[in-house]
Amino acid sequence: YPADLADKIDETNEWIYRLLNNGVYRCGFSTQQSAYNNASSDVREGLERAESILESQPFLCGNQFTESDLRLLPTILRFDGAYSLLFRAGGGHLRIKDYPNILAWLQRCWDMDGVSATIDIDDAVSSYYRQLFPLNPGGLVPSTPTLEEIGLK
Repeated sequence: YPADLADKIDETNEWIYRLLNNGVYRCGFSTQQSAYNNASSDVREGLERAESILESQPFLCGNQFTESDLRLLPTILRFDGAYSLLFRAGGGHLRIKDYPNILAWLQRCWDMDGVSATIDIDDAVSSYYRQLFPLNPGGLVPSTPTLEEIGLK
């Protein structure tokens, strides 16, 4: 990636992984309340941090899409349909629509050439309900949020 952004990208990648990418899984697979509370707090912190950064710039590391944006994209796309509901990430009541700067960033990413064609939201979300028996022993798959319900146009 761009040498002038290397430190920024590395730093951003670290907190994205710790607070969000891994944070949602720590919520979903917690077996103790304290572990869940810590993970849920991390998810909220990560969402707030991304929201704050994206208030003043179009992408996480500035004016261009970087690896950091790519790392965050799948987590944000799956958040409303799987991580918030099934994993109760961030408390289970959060939605990406609650974060207008993240939602605007998501729309910018979604509108980039090739992005929407490479992601099957329905499959990306419903597979969590079909494959994670311990979290969903009945195997019930709720209606997947539509792109419009997520806030994408």
